[in-house]
Amino acid sequence: MTTITARCHPLLEPILPRPQLAGRALPDWLRDMPSEVDAASLGGAPVRTLKHCPPFIDALAMGIVIPLATDLTIEDGQISWDWDPPLLPDSPQTRAPIGLHVPEQASGVPLRLPPGQMVVKFTNFWSLQAPEGWDLLFTHPLNRADLPFQTLSGKVSGDAFGMGNVHFPALWTDPGFSGTLPAGTPVAQVIPVPRGKTELGIAPMSDEEVTENTRIHAALQDAPGHYRKTFRR
Repeated sequence: MTTITARCHPLLEPILPRPQLAGRALPDWLRDMPSEVDAASLGGAPVRTLKHCPPFIDALAMGIVIPLATDLTIEDGQISWDWDPPLLPDSPQTRAPIGLHVPEQASGVPLRLPPGQMVVKFTNFWSLQAPEGWDLLFTHPLNRADLPFQTLSGKVSGDAFGMGNVHFPALWTDPGFSGTLPAGTPVAQVIPVPRGKTELGIAPMSDEEVTENTRIHAALQDAPGHYRKTFRR
């Protein structure tokens, strides 16, 4: 088990939504998703949904999620908020829950921004510290295409930078969105990763490995829950 320690300024602690273990912040649509549906493209044959896909669900549940600090109102392409956090006389931390990157800062990056559109930046009021030897990967909440933005990914030293704050640049992917993005909305997923280089080995399967590969996939097809019962750790 790897522990991530989240800290915030003591004056902000009473008003901030807290980071959560991602497994305790699963989206409502996952709970409401049916386990099986009739597939019109298959002549109405019943098929299992992603609710039967442990790798999909395990990705949703990895690490922790960082919540939006306060409600954001989006109307006619404008973002506003009604939030009055205390002044922090001993800290340079911004009081704004969201900032901007001008488009020129993404020059050369194929982000497909409409002309004049800026990259938003969610303010993270929490410092996050991992044990020695661990880095922290920040990314868009996995499998959350329902969110009207796309958080960009980054990685920092989880131990040496444990008292710093990492903010989250994001593309606003739903220009037609209008309404309230509520406080507590996950704006980033944080996954601890062990520090070190990755090596890659490539080889053809042996006859025995082909047989085992075939056996595994036949069992996955034949028995719902086989992966969860056999391979999940």
